[in-house]
Amino acid sequence: MKYKQIKWLILTLPTVTIALWEYIRHEFLLLYISMEMGNYLSPILVFMVTLVFLRHLFSILERMHEELEREKAKKAALIERENLARELHDGIAQSLFLLSVKVNKFGKKNQLNQDSDFQRIKQTLQHIHEDTRQAITNLKYLPNEPPFSWTDTIYQYVKELKNQHLMDVHLEWEIKENTLTPKEKVELFACIKEAVMNVIKHAKTNQVWIVAQEIENGWICQIKDCGIGFTNETLQRGKGYGLQIIQNRARDMEWEFSIKTTNQKTIVEIKKEGI
Repeated sequence: MKYKQIKWLILTLPTVTIALWEYIRHEFLLLYISMEMGNYLSPILVFMVTLVFLRHLFSILERMHEELEREKAKKAALIERENLARELHDGIAQSLFLLSVKVNKFGKKNQLNQDSDFQRIKQTLQHIHEDTRQAITNLKYLPNEPPFSWTDTIYQYVKELKNQHLMDVHLEWEIKENTLTPKEKVELFACIKEAVMNVIKHAKTNQVWIVAQEIENGWICQIKDCGIGFTNETLQRGKGYGLQIIQNRARDMEWEFSIKTTNQKTIVEIKKEGI
């Protein structure tokens, strides 16, 4: 029912009620009800109609008004959050990107690409940049809105891998939505993307498995591929930066991280215990 219809019903219903009562009383009930009794019954009848019908209409009107106020508040909050996201994007995010470019040029110019301290600086800068971009994305969603399904995001990512990279992705996701905190969701998703991208770039295979399961007092996530694998020498020489980024993220979150080869499959494993 529309807002204007409710207002007109509230205004006209008492008038229509008393008009119908007076017509029925004078045409059909004069032989049974005296004029004095009819005058007493008129306000009682209007009160009953008001109690039964108008109270319901008023509640609908109040509910519509509250919903309208909530929508206005949401819109105002969303505008402010979008403004803040825009300021972050045009300010801090752009500055971080420019700083990253200059750091890379500085490293190439001074031949620091093999220096471990320099690589840690680059990784820290990359983490800050990714966290800033995640904050910008989060600002586009109101906190009082129903939370989106993070599991659906995983499935959407797998779908994009199949369509854009022609990857044959086997997904077995059994971690419940409420098992992970928002921070853990962000970090784990970043680790998964980094591991899969590492497979796409270096493993020379289009087969990848993403397996996530809950275990006693925790969970475990594995990214498997049947590609060319890796050597310990590759990791020791500072190559495989993607794997180092995953390892650093896992360490920061106090997760266990491991890389192993089993049955001609390379397995990147992230595990959390002691929930």
